[in-house]
Amino acid sequence: MAAVLIVVYGLTLLFSLKTHSHLYDVGLADLEENSPQASEKQTPHKPNLWVWTGVLVASTAAVAFESELFVGAVEEATKGLGLTSLFTGVILLPLVGGAAEYVTAVRVAIKDNMDLSVSVAMGSSLLVALLVAPILVLVGRVIGQPMDLDFNPFEVVAVAVAVTVANLISLDGRSNWLEGILLLATYTVLGLAFYFHPA
Repeated sequence: MAAVLIVVYGLTLLFSLKTHSHLYDVGLADLEENSPQASEKQTPHKPNLWVWTGVLVASTAAVAFESELFVGAVEEATKGLGLTSLFTGVILLPLVGGAAEYVTAVRVAIKDNMDLSVSVAMGSSLLVALLVAPILVLVGRVIGQPMDLDFNPFEVVAVAVAVTVANLISLDGRSNWLEGILLLATYTVLGLAFYFHPA
């Protein structure tokens, strides 16, 4: 199952970056039109692949180190606060870990570019669901720390409700304050459900 999810993620990248990239150009075109450099004619610039690969590797190592420190601190804090591992893993860690994506999505939405905002928000979730979790399953088998994708009915219902509400709200490509309240209310209800759910 993990291998199938990884293949699906690869195919979503192929779809969005190669075969149907025109469907994803709208948000970027709007941002470029509003940028101060849009009036200036720019010459094509080819980035140095080795430099950016090195930056990516260094950033990944720094994030891995920081994550290790963060998880240790969170484990101590959750024990002190009496939080369950289910609540911590489903609500607390994604809330703190995805802060950069949330800020980016809100900043882009303020500029009235909802396509890009939804794309940033959903892209992060897709990355975790279709790539990160399956890779953790496979790596866990190799290093002797087994993890599976066998979710209990409560978790499956929670995911189904979250996906349904997010899809219904994002279908028309528009947003208003009531839809935002509905999303926040759904998150709050699910958060409370996971908080009170027995571990």
